[in-house]
Amino acid sequence: MSLCEVIAIFGPTASGKTAVAEALSDELGTEVISTDAMQVYEGLPILTNHPDRPTRLVGIWPLSHEGSVGEFAELAHTAIDELVETRGVAVVAGGTGLYLRAALAELELPPSPEAGARERWEAVYDTDSQAAYAELERRDPAAATLVHPNDRRRVVRALELAEAGSSLAPAADRLWASDTRRPTLVAGLEVPKDVLARRIEERTRAMFERGVVDEVRVALEGSAVSKTADKTLGLREIVELPADAARTAIVRRTLRYAAYQRKWMRRIAGIVMIDAERPPKQVADAVLEMARTR
Repeated sequence: MSLCEVIAIFGPTASGKTAVAEALSDELGTEVISTDAMQVYEGLPILTNHPDRPTRLVGIWPLSHEGSVGEFAELAHTAIDELVETRGVAVVAGGTGLYLRAALAELELPPSPEAGARERWEAVYDTDSQAAYAELERRDPAAATLVHPNDRRRVVRALELAEAGSSLAPAADRLWASDTRRPTLVAGLEVPKDVLARRIEERTRAMFERGVVDEVRVALEGSAVSKTADKTLGLREIVELPADAARTAIVRRTLRYAAYQRKWMRRIAGIVMIDAERPPKQVADAVLEMARTR
């Protein structure tokens, strides 16, 4: 029987990825590499659900660090290669699709825009949104068909990319292409929606009971927060709302995020879906059996 060099666990938030990945790593004598875009930041372990045990690429950046997919990809490739070379296999886990893909493959990332390009295009859009959209239609008609004229963020991003010689509408699906750097099995964890919703509500309540409000307050005292770190799910809610309202808002937003993850999970080429409504060890055994028969 053969075994893939990389076993990746993907699924919506609260589907049990961490527990399954840890069970797999115990069985295989290796370590887990996280591909969660928010767990890379230190200072918010409760809010970002840091694993209880040491995990690669968790808590490696301060909140002031402006992270990028390209930078993360280099770190993930190094970690994966080291584990494969020393342990024979690496276990990768996370629910951030782009970061997972960046860890598993060589992405064709768009070129970096010139400094100040985003602010310049935002000013153009804010002055005349219809003129900005017309400019996008002129520069990149394919991208314009994918973007609503009233979607400021995406119109600006599409213009930014077009100016840099790229496009919001790539010729191929770079994110979920089937090629990976190493022989890889991607396992998708399936959990019924009602079970997932209950877990999300329970986990959010537990976060507040564990002191997430104080955690956020301490983390932000005298600390600059980068644009990427500021996207952490729940951060703005806790900063701007009373605790009860923040908890309700976080549950609502997390449910939407889980639905988004479920949608994108189906786009991963070659993914093997696994019933995850059972103990983590049983799920890990099912994943391992699939890996050994590929």
